[in-house]
Amino acid sequence: MFIVMQPAATAAQIQAVCDRVTALGLRTHAISGDLRTAIAITGNPGVIEPTALEEMPGVAEVLVVTKPYKLVSREMKPDTTVIRFPGYAATIGGRDLAIMAGPCGIESREQAMEAAAAVSAAGAHFFRGGAFKPRTSPYSFQGMGLEALKILAEVRERFGMLIITEAVDEHSLELVDEYADMIQLGARNMQNFALLRRAGKARKPVLLKRGLSATLEELLMAAEYIMSEGNYNVALCERGIRTFTDHTRNTLDLSIVPAVQRLSHLPILADPSHGTGKRNKVTPLARASVAVGADGLIIEVHPRPEEALSDGMQSLYPQQFTDLMDEVRQLAPIVGRTVLPALVPAARPEPAMAQAPGR
Repeated sequence: MFIVMQPAATAAQIQAVCDRVTALGLRTHAISGDLRTAIAITGNPGVIEPTALEEMPGVAEVLVVTKPYKLVSREMKPDTTVIRFPGYAATIGGRDLAIMAGPCGIESREQAMEAAAAVSAAGAHFFRGGAFKPRTSPYSFQGMGLEALKILAEVRERFGMLIITEAVDEHSLELVDEYADMIQLGARNMQNFALLRRAGKARKPVLLKRGLSATLEELLMAAEYIMSEGNYNVALCERGIRTFTDHTRNTLDLSIVPAVQRLSHLPILADPSHGTGKRNKVTPLARASVAVGADGLIIEVHPRPEEALSDGMQSLYPQQFTDLMDEVRQLAPIVGRTVLPALVPAARPEPAMAQAPGR
């Protein structure tokens, strides 16, 4: 169930409704839209009698949500969520495409700085790079952990980019929440419900990747877990699912983009790097992702992919990423989107020690 407030409802009226629902032993989630505020009610074991709530000042109507997910539903919030980052021009879910790029894993300071210089000059405003790597083999490169997070913080300081990196458990999530600007939850953790709940208590936005075999409803329910804990800044990511095909690593299911946009207000990005697993397919599928309406791209770029410790076969060379960005700039206006100008790194000295962003 959710309560739709009148456009002219005051903050005091909204709070009064929340207090009334809380007094019933339930939980409220007030989410503001462009024209109205909607208050979702969670925790109720059955149907609540709406009459008492309908008569309260400022209430427009009380609606019953028929779908198992509530907070992520477009019924709850008709306008698409736009995730903003104070102090930065980049957004996720707005008119501008969110472009995230960088290596699969942070391997050294030199590699990270070289990659960041290339992708920021080409037009990426988010730098992606793994500090913690969940790998199929226990003998594969697992990431540099805290040292990598400090390098990522230095990238932000030097190039003015927003940092997104993956958390693989609750301990790493605490560190990522401290050092990064956005927390990524990977495909293998899409239904790690304890981790989803912990991400819901985090202070940073979350990028939730679709599981290897997850349905649309399972993806939305995973996002519901995060939002139910109070973190409403969630973006989804299609990164390919496992099918019978053998010409790609995964099958990038771009049909889920319009499907998500019909049912949910959450923005959705596409990851053609993991979605294909092959360098020569990344650019064509990135173009297709923009054409189908994705809110952004997350692309793996490595200065020397042949030397990469993980996912080298699907990582673009810097010049290939530059060429891709030129194509994205031509495609974006056709689908009513824009691309922010490339970042110009500030002329500031390299910090003696990387610092986590202030709380």
